[in-house]
Amino acid sequence: MTPAYFDANYVFKLQVTEAGSAEVRALASRVTEIHSAAHTRAEFASAAFRKVREGVATMDDFQRLLAQFKTDVSTTTIILLPLVDPVYDRIEAAFAFAPPTLYLRAADALHLATAAEHGFTEIYSNDRHLLAAAPVFGLEGVNVIL
Repeated sequence: MTPAYFDANYVFKLQVTEAGSAEVRALASRVTEIHSAAHTRAEFASAAFRKVREGVATMDDFQRLLAQFKTDVSTTTIILLPLVDPVYDRIEAAFAFAPPTLYLRAADALHLATAAEHGFTEIYSNDRHLLAAAPVFGLEGVNVIL
């Protein structure tokens, strides 16, 4: 299999055992590289802190998750792609031509535009809104979680 683009939800499932983690890890074992947008760093920290807020993790757990994520990035286990002007141009164009019923959040648009700008044809996520918006960016949204 070729490189794959994971949204932040899928990247997080690589580190934390929760619903869907097994499926995402199985997918990760079949790809040559995992890519995501640079803002995944902020989304990952937010997701890790959510575990603390929910009482299922401690601040020590939070720090360990962040350290592992940073190691994965520094060793290119996860490749964070830059948020450059052409990414924002794609987002603006998508909103200009999107149907008025499209529910597209800014963070999802960043993922979709980054994946498209870097030549991906698929984006892996379990976020229903991101998956529904994928075709607006010329992408196929794929969810491997059953």
